[in-house]
Amino acid sequence: MSEVIIKDKAKNTVNTDHAAFINGQSFEFIPGESILNFVRRNQPDENVPTLCDAPNLKPFGSCRVCSVDVALEEGGRMKAVASCHTPVTRNSFIYTRSERIERLRKNIIELVLTDYPLERLNENKAGKNELQNIVNQLNIKPEDIRYPKGKNHKDRTPDISHPYMRADLSTCINCYRCVRACDEVQGEMVLTMAGRGYENTITMGMNDGFSESDCVSCGACSQACPTQAISDVFNSKMTVADETTRTVCTYCGVGCNLEVSTVDGEIKSILAPYDAEVNQGHTCLKGRYAFKFYDHPERLSSPLIKKNGEFKEVSWDEAYSFMTQKFTEIRENNGPDSIAGISCARATNEENYLMQKFIRAVIGTNNIDGCARVCHSPTALGMQRTFGTGAATNSIEDLKHTECILVIGANPTDAHPVTGVKIRQRAMKGIPLIIVDPRRIDLCKYAKYHLQLRPGTNVALLNMMMYYIVKEGLVDMNFIQSRTEGYEIFNDNILKLDMDELSVLTGVNKDLVREAAITYATAKSAMSFHGLGVTEHSQGTFAVTLIADLAMLTGNIGRPGVGVNPLRGQNNVQGMADMGVQPHQGAGYLAVDNPQVHQQFEEFYGTKLSTEIGYKIPEMFNAAIDGKLKALWIIGEDVVQTDPNTNHVKKALSNLDLFVVSELFMTETAKMADVVLPAASFLEKSGTFTNGERRIQRVNKTVEPIKGCKSDGDIIVDMMRRMGYDQPDFAPDTMLEEISQIVPFFKGVTWEGLGDNGKQWPVLEDGIGTTIMHKEEFKRGKGNIQYHDFRETEEIVDHGEKFPYILTTNRELEHYNCGAMTRRTSNVDILTEDVLLISAPDASKIGVLDGELVCVSSARGKVDLKARVTDQVKPGVLSTTFHFPEVMVNILTSNVSDSEALCPEYKVVSVDIRKARNTQNRKVGELD
Repeated sequence: MSEVIIKDKAKNTVNTDHAAFINGQSFEFIPGESILNFVRRNQPDENVPTLCDAPNLKPFGSCRVCSVDVALEEGGRMKAVASCHTPVTRNSFIYTRSERIERLRKNIIELVLTDYPLERLNENKAGKNELQNIVNQLNIKPEDIRYPKGKNHKDRTPDISHPYMRADLSTCINCYRCVRACDEVQGEMVLTMAGRGYENTITMGMNDGFSESDCVSCGACSQACPTQAISDVFNSKMTVADETTRTVCTYCGVGCNLEVSTVDGEIKSILAPYDAEVNQGHTCLKGRYAFKFYDHPERLSSPLIKKNGEFKEVSWDEAYSFMTQKFTEIRENNGPDSIAGISCARATNEENYLMQKFIRAVIGTNNIDGCARVCHSPTALGMQRTFGTGAATNSIEDLKHTECILVIGANPTDAHPVTGVKIRQRAMKGIPLIIVDPRRIDLCKYAKYHLQLRPGTNVALLNMMMYYIVKEGLVDMNFIQSRTEGYEIFNDNILKLDMDELSVLTGVNKDLVREAAITYATAKSAMSFHGLGVTEHSQGTFAVTLIADLAMLTGNIGRPGVGVNPLRGQNNVQGMADMGVQPHQGAGYLAVDNPQVHQQFEEFYGTKLSTEIGYKIPEMFNAAIDGKLKALWIIGEDVVQTDPNTNHVKKALSNLDLFVVSELFMTETAKMADVVLPAASFLEKSGTFTNGERRIQRVNKTVEPIKGCKSDGDIIVDMMRRMGYDQPDFAPDTMLEEISQIVPFFKGVTWEGLGDNGKQWPVLEDGIGTTIMHKEEFKRGKGNIQYHDFRETEEIVDHGEKFPYILTTNRELEHYNCGAMTRRTSNVDILTEDVLLISAPDASKIGVLDGELVCVSSARGKVDLKARVTDQVKPGVLSTTFHFPEVMVNILTSNVSDSEALCPEYKVVSVDIRKARNTQNRKVGELD
């Protein structure tokens, strides 16, 4: 027998425990590893064919094309086994190309081809039809097929009913990859096999095609299909690309990696790379399909200056000169604090860094803020107060290690789809899932507990959970005593609470809260996720601190499968804040009013800086109305449509002497500007985004910018130079180098070092990232446990009697906040308008039927919305989105903000409702 010699590198000793042979050559295997993976890992050029196997699916073993010969000893009896699901055994001998294995594979493929339209094989110009590739590999000619042609049981009209998905089942080979992708990856269970024998075929939903099924257009089935039986409108998998570029999605905070295929400088299709640590070959319909906005006819392509009330196209030089003159005049006449900037979570880290640098080092003020103010500013502040760092403590990968999942105020299957389906998959496998949300969201179908609280009562409900944890003796006192402070005061206050009173207040049965609290506290590892349903409240910061308390009370910090993990709303909300886009902290969260930090920044930027904390976004609007703020530059934010109290925002913007907007499209905000600058999209520039798990990833330019457009980075650098600051040319690698010199947790970050999958900050000087925070101690030393009492929002106190219903807001899967991008893709053919979710009792009470218009009024104004009668909300509670400017839902929302971070309270709006009058010929958005 051949001798097996494998050296253990650490001990430098011979190890024969995990050795096996591939075609006579010995290799070390990983215990439990399949033969297929063993061969691919050690001999990647040894092409073992497969049809039912895919990198992100479990071994299935249906096609048997991957069969290999295995002997338990050299020269021993051979046994043909499916390599995809057969584990490697010690000292086994594997033969991948024996004569009988080649015959077996040919026999299998010939049988498959008897029921396959052979003429379709000739369409495989890209070499991506996996069946044809195997036919070529085995050298099978059509005339050599030994079996009679079968009755093609899938010969039916292709399904082209869906905006994106396509099905031509005449080429289906029954490999089940699409079914398994829908089940195992997306967890939607839309696809299945029906019928027997020749009638065996793939069906969608109730066999009515994609458009009538519950398909969410994620495209997992299309990417999995080996023969294009299921594909998409872009023919994504079969694209013959000139170039394929890896980049990062622009939509939500998950940060999915994308492979963008281009032909002649035009984007043709997008796939998800299987080796992406964030999304493992998966993405949602926005990331995969909603890219055609980039070359939409409505893209801005020239700088515009408003002259006599109308926009006129001008050159970049004229636009820059006008802006420079106006900024200089306003600063000289009114001081630097009369100018402000609002940056954007869709801009890269480098661009956000430059924008705050422009405002601070060039203009001379700290009046810089961003859209984190209106979404996750309470998360940053609350977690900084409790942990010392306002970012996720753990990685999404930790879902594999958790034994309990708590989702508070978030709907991840819609707003963070790839993370949402990972949560759903864990719940489907029996991991207890606790949902705290006023709406019966999709995940509630899989939850052990749904605590359906009244909007605005998060603090009260979290206090109830912690009361029961303390009362039941489930506090981890070892963790409390060794790693936290403030517990004694917290304990004294929490035990004074009346559970009956809080149960009435929240609308949740106290016994249900107790059971959920015990489930969370007794799990060996529990992981929490929260979203805008926590932060966009008058007590948003306090709710975040209580979520942190919950984790500390139970010791769920600093190890795998635990932690506090905010679901960041937009793709680079985390990075924008990291880069210093906030009025009180510069890049790296360094306080601008700290003398030592101030000196450090002045030396680094080479200029005098202000020590005065600047305006937050709501304060900018108030200052503009009061005449104190004269000029504002907004990058990529449609504040007129998305910020609360639309009429208040419009009043503020109309009172400015100079209003500049950098945008892709003529948004509602851009329409009010004096200067509009055409910016490049994420597909047209390079830089980095930082996702919700602190992962810094490279964004790579896939196509050149639309003619006339420039990246935000180039625009800002141009303006910095025009105004006398010597800023080098914009390049992502050199900008990242500058950032690493001033942001402590970027110290070891380099463009090349990020690689394909990025690194999670803090990145040490040696380039090592951090997957889990606060392992030994918190950033602030000891965790700060805080107690906060529930306080009713001013919106209810002031307006609840006259406007007795509560309107809350949400986001739908197909669109992204204001929807400026997704409304210019086929997503708009799937979700066409904002609707009002209303309970059946409330609909009956006002005499409205599903689909009829409802007039919704608040103390600020009124809008008309189509009713969607549903059991997702309780009586007295309504919900809607603000994706479409035709309605302008934010006319209803208020100026009430979080008491600490000034994040607007989108989630509690006192409204009244009635059936809209004269509805017969009116469109949504037209008031009665």
